[in-house]
Amino acid sequence: MKENTIHKVKEISFLKKIKQKIFFLFRLNNIPVIKVYNGFGNSEKIMVLGHVLKLSPMPRKTYRQNIFINLFSMLRLFMVVPFSNAKISVEWEGVIHETQASKDGFFNFEIIVNRVPKEGWNSVLVQLSEEKYFYKNIQQEGKVYIPFASQHAFISDIDDTFLISHSSFLRRRLIALLSRNARTRKVFEGVVNHYQLLASGNQMNKGNPFFYVSGSEWNLYDFIVEFTRINELPKGIFLLSRLKTITQFWKSGQMDLMTKFMRIVRIIETFPHLHFVLLGDDSQKDPEIYLSLASHFPEKIFAVYIRCVRNSNSGKTQKIIYKIESHGVNCCYFKHSSEAVVHSKMIGLIN
Repeated sequence: MKENTIHKVKEISFLKKIKQKIFFLFRLNNIPVIKVYNGFGNSEKIMVLGHVLKLSPMPRKTYRQNIFINLFSMLRLFMVVPFSNAKISVEWEGVIHETQASKDGFFNFEIIVNRVPKEGWNSVLVQLSEEKYFYKNIQQEGKVYIPFASQHAFISDIDDTFLISHSSFLRRRLIALLSRNARTRKVFEGVVNHYQLLASGNQMNKGNPFFYVSGSEWNLYDFIVEFTRINELPKGIFLLSRLKTITQFWKSGQMDLMTKFMRIVRIIETFPHLHFVLLGDDSQKDPEIYLSLASHFPEKIFAVYIRCVRNSNSGKTQKIIYKIESHGVNCCYFKHSSEAVVHSKMIGLIN
């Protein structure tokens, strides 16, 4: 009996080693990981966002111009297993707050603050509170942004607004997604200059807040952050779409109108003192979403910028632009970012 027990233990140990080697070969982490995304807040509350994952890809350390490496690296981002209903604790300014992730491992935790947070980027610590893993001290530090005194805030789409993605064409989108990496994907000419000017504003402040709301999945968070960093786009807060597994990869980039609308509404309602500038493109549904926002918040939406990436949509989009303008909102429907810069100067967004 004892010999059988020893044999089983050795067999389990051997299988465990094989399993670990397979995970290492695919550069996957099979112990729980907490990913904390950039959060945001105001004088009364903060929002802490993230995922708890049982299986996740290891961070990418090197970037090579090799289609097969890029293909594998991208697919790895979708090799995830969420930690359903994981118990976590959030430490903010020395106070511990307990909460729980959702079924898909996502947490979007709102904390009512006792005192007004300092402006700029603040640190927050998230730790896994599950008893089985507590002794392993699984935790991750994140950042929460409190805007400086400002007049405007900017909410931008990502795909085909500043990142060339071919969103309307599934085959071309997947080719771009799979064959390139965060350092070889391209931005539209002049867009970085425009965004930097908008972020610096027209006054001597410490920067206007930038929010990026996109149909791209949370799987792509590190990819997008690296892309914006390497291209020197304004650092900001990202609100992305639901995490997908590898079997759902082909659905990448899909998000319904109401989901994006509600995410933007949440930002607008968090900062009642700010006027918002919306930036998007005509490849999907940005014009319709921004029209709805202008209809609901005509006094909050200061300007709308729509990049023309599909000539076949220009007639329909121009009609929507006229409707947005009827709410007293400044609009610019442009092909090149230089046109948007001229318009931004004209309406006083930049000097």
